[in-house]
Amino acid sequence: MSTAAAPIVPQTSATDRLPALDALRAIGAVAVVGHHVGFQTAATMNTTWGGWLARLDVGVAIFFVLSGFLLFRPWALNAATGQARPRAGRYLWRRALRILPAYWLAVLVCLFVLPQNRPASAGDWIRHLTFTQIYGPGQLRSGLTQTWSLATEVAFYLILPLVAVLAVGRSWRPVRTVVIVCGGLLVTAGWLALMGIGWLDNGLHTTWLPSYAAWFGAGMAMAAAHVALRTGTAPAAFRVLDDLASAPIACWAAAVGLMAIATTPIAGPRDLAGPTAAEFAVKLALYLAIASLILIPVAFGGPTRVKEAFGAQSARWLGTVSYGLFLWHPLVIELIYLIDDRPLFTGGLFNIFVLTMVFGLVYAAVSYYGVERPLQVLGSQRRNRLAGRGQASDTPAVDVAAPARTAPTVPAGTPTPTVGA
Repeated sequence: MSTAAAPIVPQTSATDRLPALDALRAIGAVAVVGHHVGFQTAATMNTTWGGWLARLDVGVAIFFVLSGFLLFRPWALNAATGQARPRAGRYLWRRALRILPAYWLAVLVCLFVLPQNRPASAGDWIRHLTFTQIYGPGQLRSGLTQTWSLATEVAFYLILPLVAVLAVGRSWRPVRTVVIVCGGLLVTAGWLALMGIGWLDNGLHTTWLPSYAAWFGAGMAMAAAHVALRTGTAPAAFRVLDDLASAPIACWAAAVGLMAIATTPIAGPRDLAGPTAAEFAVKLALYLAIASLILIPVAFGGPTRVKEAFGAQSARWLGTVSYGLFLWHPLVIELIYLIDDRPLFTGGLFNIFVLTMVFGLVYAAVSYYGVERPLQVLGSQRRNRLAGRGQASDTPAVDVAAPARTAPTVPAGTPTPTVGA
């Protein structure tokens, strides 16, 4: 009789992909669609429940935190498992393939099709094609106003490799890494202080990356903690995240409670008026807590029915096309109002929302299957061919293609860009 103990199966492997997180993109996208439709129909100004629509821009926080988590995780994972750092060139190439083709198409269509954008100046084209439309006042054009968050996200993409190298260091020390990436809180706090004393504009500078460094940093900190927990290198304090994940209903109830607080004037005005520095700070803090409470039960802990539901094929499909929904839904709203000759701040909330979702998803599917996916595949194949040609001539092709048996599999999932208000 064998006396060997049964092996202990970890909750999840450090190298496992986290498909349930795909659904969070869909949640963020739908939330922002509701936010924009609420504004367009003036439903956000309803004194009873309009505040809930106004604060659905919390979807931006969900995506920024998720971006920090998923994009930093490979650096943390490779450090924890003794692998080489991810190559910055490959990372940036993949980000460009994911973002640029569909985005440039959306800019082209919106600047040509929407009458309120014609004639578009050379400056309009340059700014929107280079993600610099947020660095001057009044430069966002119709159908493209949501791209402020994409421009902010792209700024994060560009600095992430440097921040990741500094945060991880030469050896894997998860506590140090978490402390360093939490420096994003200090960046945002300093930025808010400059707003408070009047050195920065409370309208223009609320769209720049330093305003949201805390959100990205929180996502990166949770990524480092997740890797540490799954590789057995985490201090005991990190286990609170797995404990929280075991109570998803409690986490989400707390998120709803914080959302209720955010619907009050404490988080700033519901219209386009700029918030005070204090109001903006409260909103940032509340949204960060809400996004974290939504993310933790889906990312941490062991297998649950919640993760199974979030990982369902339909939920993951919505997450896959959420980038297209982000890009195209403002154009859909504009076209609905143009075709129906409807004045701004009119229309039924439910009807406009349904029409926007239906046609927005149609545009998103066409964008993904017709533009995004083919170009990603083509670009990846081309880069792989170039990488293969760069190998030494005495290296057999079969060895180049074969994965190392002892190397862990780096998760392939990367998030779509955020959706913005």
